[in-house]
Amino acid sequence: MTHTPSPIPHARAQRHMPRRRAGVTTSVTIGGERFYLTANARADGSLGEVFISWGKQGQTSAGLMDIYAVALSVGLQHGVPLLNLVHQGLDLYFVPNGHTDDPDLPRVRSVVDWVARRLAIDWLPYHVRAAEGIFTMDERVSAAGDWLAAEAAKIPAVQAQVPSADPAADPDEVMDAFRADLASGIGTPVKPRNTPRR
Repeated sequence: MTHTPSPIPHARAQRHMPRRRAGVTTSVTIGGERFYLTANARADGSLGEVFISWGKQGQTSAGLMDIYAVALSVGLQHGVPLLNLVHQGLDLYFVPNGHTDDPDLPRVRSVVDWVARRLAIDWLPYHVRAAEGIFTMDERVSAAGDWLAAEAAKIPAVQAQVPSADPAADPDEVMDAFRADLASGIGTPVKPRNTPRR
């Protein structure tokens, strides 16, 4: 995951948002805390501004989220590419973190990590965010299934080269055992060697 920053032109004039604009508000619970992310689009359909709500107005946490959203919005309105803005928040670690109720992002390292990933998923093309390692849960499961299918395709070739200890072994049972070992991460225990003691 290497990130090459996009060249930013010299001080662009700020593109103000229209008075009426379309937006989407997404709510999420992270570590027991409730957040709201509002992303508003420009007339051309690109992301133009962001609002983040957390806690009560006047609290430090609410103020920090407000200023982060303002920084994102000003960057967007001055022509900074969204990828450059979200890249800075990826994997940033602080509390609250952990499990979320967002089905696309079930675990995050912080609210800023969630905002960066949510904006990338909602506003960036797949190939751009995939290059940064930003995937939804469904995309991760699909990729794992593709990998598992590729690994399963390799096994019969390996079994043909190595004679089985059990000539009556069913290839489907062997694959089921392989999948179980792979899913559990445990594998088959290694038998101790008969080595003489000194």
